[in-house]
Amino acid sequence: MLPLLWQGLVDTLYMTIPATFFAYLIGMPLGILLVVTRKDHIMPAPRFNTVVGALTNFLRSIPFIILLALLFPVTRAIMGRATGTKAIIFPLIISAFPYVARMIENSLLEVDRGIIEAAQSMGSSNAEVIFKVMLPEALPSLLNGGAICMVTILGYTAMASAAGGGGLGAIAITKGINLRREDVMYAASILLVILVQIITVSGTLTTNRLDHRQR
Repeated sequence: MLPLLWQGLVDTLYMTIPATFFAYLIGMPLGILLVVTRKDHIMPAPRFNTVVGALTNFLRSIPFIILLALLFPVTRAIMGRATGTKAIIFPLIISAFPYVARMIENSLLEVDRGIIEAAQSMGSSNAEVIFKVMLPEALPSLLNGGAICMVTILGYTAMASAAGGGGLGAIAITKGINLRREDVMYAASILLVILVQIITVSGTLTTNRLDHRQR
């Protein structure tokens, strides 16, 4: 059973880590745009903001298992196949990046507008306001949101069995529940819980260390 669980752990991390990275690669610029293009912000573009916000909400509203099926043709074209542990990374990214964008947006909206206005009054460009003021000020919240996002993606990987993928969730379902191996089911579930706790606690500790507002 140990080799099976070890492989499940490796597969879970293999799906979760790249999916989180690329979801942030797409979601972070999108989240920044959703903030700065508000009509009362530094780069007002209300129509653009409305369209991008609507598309983001639309993608967020599609359940992952349905999105997984809808993306089969695209996944096959990009990943070379539509099923398997490697293939499921693509739908994980597509499902997660709108969520990341909204997390980034919420974190940046917490930044005190007075600080932003002070930076603008000193002649800072829009890029300087974003990268030297907004992002550093929102860093604790961004890191906490990153941990939450990673846990969410980790939860999505449990549905990997629906697309022939591996991971601890797939093991708990295919080997544990379907084959009535309660020991495998509980062991895989416990490992998932431990992973979630490690990610959550790490995010909380890092956030508390960097959050100057609590000092």
